[in-house]
Amino acid sequence: MTDRQGLATFLRRRRESLRPTDLGMPEGVRRRTPGLRREEVAQAAGMSADYYSRIEQGRGPNPSEAIIASLARALRLDLDERDYLYRLAGMAPSARRPGRFISPGLMRIADRLTDIPVVIATDLEVVLWQNPLATALTGPAAPADGVRAGITWRWFTEPGTRARFPEEEWPLHSAAHVAGLRGTASRRGGDHDVRELVRLLSGASDEFRALWEVHDVGVRRFDRKTFLVPNVGALQLTCEDVLTTENDIRMRAFFPTEGTDAREKLDLLAVIGVQRFDGSALR
Repeated sequence: MTDRQGLATFLRRRRESLRPTDLGMPEGVRRRTPGLRREEVAQAAGMSADYYSRIEQGRGPNPSEAIIASLARALRLDLDERDYLYRLAGMAPSARRPGRFISPGLMRIADRLTDIPVVIATDLEVVLWQNPLATALTGPAAPADGVRAGITWRWFTEPGTRARFPEEEWPLHSAAHVAGLRGTASRRGGDHDVRELVRLLSGASDEFRALWEVHDVGVRRFDRKTFLVPNVGALQLTCEDVLTTENDIRMRAFFPTEGTDAREKLDLLAVIGVQRFDGSALR
């Protein structure tokens, strides 16, 4: 059962203990009360200010697990604080298994990379967080719930996922996705999530099944990609992965490739791209 009063109090106390700069936001005008405003927490968590306000006031429907996970990231909770938040919401804390927790330190690094696209994902390519510029570059992430939320699943089962890449590069991307999954499968051993993803993809995609039988292995940590973005054109970006010590979470940063016009196009995308997406989709 949800402890509405306890949940509301904990969220308010945690909000009051943070400053905008802790979330990579400008300090702004002088504040009459300490801490973050409700709308700033809502923005960081990807939900409407009204919806967050109702949670903090103990009103409205019980928040979903996706909402609680987003609030834990937005409020920079450590593992113990995150588990406490889950219990207040009437949920069992998600298992401390690979690919479910972004440390506050990693979030602070990501917050400061505002002029390039940044994505934080699991080793199964489930996007847990991305900054506005990454959303403008690649589109909104699927809700992080199950193996079907991963980029690899979407690449082989949702044709629209490929629209942002030149068609002649699709085979290279497909091979890289499968080789990366092989590498993750090897590192995780007999992990259930890996086996389930392989089973589902093998049944859904002839292309995946054929590539899986090749047994190529190789987790990508550096790559150059061409993105096709409406109203901006082709962007040549260099992708770098920063892995955590457990290698279960990776932060992917997209830098302008030297000798191209990608820097200017990213600046343009920062102005016009984020206007096409509504951050309240988690409601």
